[in-house]
Amino acid sequence: MNQEWIDFLGRQGLSSDARDFGNSAEELRNAQAATTLTPLNDIGLIRASGPDAAGFLHNLLTNDIEELPQDGARRCGMCTPKGRLLASMLIWHDGDDLLVALAADIHATLLKKLSMYVLRAKVKLTDASSERVLLGLSGPQAAAALGELGSIPATAMQITQMPSPQGQIVRLGEMRFILALDSAAAPTIWEKLATQARPAGLDAWHWLEIMTGLPQITAATQEAFIPQMINFEVAAVGGFSFKKVCHPAQEIVARAQYLGKVKRRMYRAHIESATSLPLAGAHLYAPETGEQPCGQVVNAAPAPGGGFELLAVLQTTCTEGGELHLDNPAGPRLILQPLPYTV
Repeated sequence: MNQEWIDFLGRQGLSSDARDFGNSAEELRNAQAATTLTPLNDIGLIRASGPDAAGFLHNLLTNDIEELPQDGARRCGMCTPKGRLLASMLIWHDGDDLLVALAADIHATLLKKLSMYVLRAKVKLTDASSERVLLGLSGPQAAAALGELGSIPATAMQITQMPSPQGQIVRLGEMRFILALDSAAAPTIWEKLATQARPAGLDAWHWLEIMTGLPQITAATQEAFIPQMINFEVAAVGGFSFKKVCHPAQEIVARAQYLGKVKRRMYRAHIESATSLPLAGAHLYAPETGEQPCGQVVNAAPAPGGGFELLAVLQTTCTEGGELHLDNPAGPRLILQPLPYTV
């Protein structure tokens, strides 16, 4: 990440772990109803350039990249040949190139992994994390604030180009956006947006992601799940296409789908009694499985009213009894909450 940008954020009061600007509880409350602005320092970027860029990614990822519109964005994943997710990603166009956003803690290894497949393809993969800054903007005044910077996308998973060379605006939903900014322009744009939005750290953004049911694969959960386990094929998530016929895990994932062998699904849950943030990958337990785990935490964040919200992959049969625990069979209890979409 660009050091000048890190120094700028430090002067704004961002903590060294980027989780807050000094008052996580207030920032979480703001995320509920106000407009918040978050530096997405836990996201890395890969740039794919060259005439074969779209086809190259199309052949390796879980969604249709060749048919991605110039003004579109798309969620997708990369799987092992056994169908296990190595990464979850968000992809969009930057001129003739494609930008791939994924968790920063797996960014370098995924860049290396993808590069192994290039061979004779006319594609160049580079680390774009220093040339672009990612901001998350969310809340009722988000669209109005962005309107002062130029045109904004009309619908979810659309992008608009900001005046060159500033970058792109990606619309995630009705009130949520990601800005991919030229690093030199980022401080000025931050200062403009901060007049209409309240700075918030990653705790607030991660809570918003969990509330919308959008999972992120990190180093702790690599190869833990197949796409359906984290609801990737659900339209509201939109991370998987069964229409495309080429990626390393296509056959295994399709077989699980059509033979009804998906025995684990992602749920949203609340934990009131945990004393610290549940870790991604932490095991979950139910009476039905005794000492054997029945699931894992995907992502977690502090909740505005106290406790923690999380996304968790669970054996579907263990959710019926309603008794679920974190870390051990007698650990903090999970209370299942509704997702904003139907699985």
